[in-house]
Amino acid sequence: MVRLHPRHPDPQAPHAGAAGLPRHPGQLSTLVLGGTRSGKSAYAEHLLPDAPAVYVATARPVDPHADPEWADRIAVHRRRRPAVWETVEDTDGFATAGVVRSRPGPVLVDDLATWVTGLLDDAGWERDAASVEAARTELVAAVGARTGPLVLVSAEVGLGVVPSTSAGRRFRDELGLLNADLAAVCDEVVLLVAGLPLPLKVASGSDSVAP
Repeated sequence: MVRLHPRHPDPQAPHAGAAGLPRHPGQLSTLVLGGTRSGKSAYAEHLLPDAPAVYVATARPVDPHADPEWADRIAVHRRRRPAVWETVEDTDGFATAGVVRSRPGPVLVDDLATWVTGLLDDAGWERDAASVEAARTELVAAVGARTGPLVLVSAEVGLGVVPSTSAGRRFRDELGLLNADLAAVCDEVVLLVAGLPLPLKVASGSDSVAP
């Protein structure tokens, strides 16, 4: 049995609020990375209190009859959010940066992999599409200028094999660029592996992800 450090939430459990969990001192930004089913979303949710916050959902709506499995995943995330959180659905790729820039209270963005997928869909998966680069630049600038608490969730896709398709390689490259740019401007970066948070970048004076 793996025992989590008492400071760390159970990343597979529903959101249980911030009671007993250390929140970052000050108004910090945190990038939470992880692979599929690593627990990154649940861990990120635990970083925010059961108090008013803005949750930016980046997954584009789908027809539940056409893709019931994806619709179920979205439903699970919706049920896990506290009732006091406001949900903003980014259906065109522009809302995320706008919320980060304009909403001073706690903000959680989940997740950037689906955000990038939507941008690539809109650009027809054209390589080096100007619209994708512009959206990435706008979001990174908004995160870098933010002074309120912010948690960003993204997938780490650079540890596996090289994708066999052009679209797969395009997605990996774009998300890798975005993750690196955001890691440079965020105060803290955490990598979730098998449900365990590994601190990659810790803000000075913070123990929020200390082992």
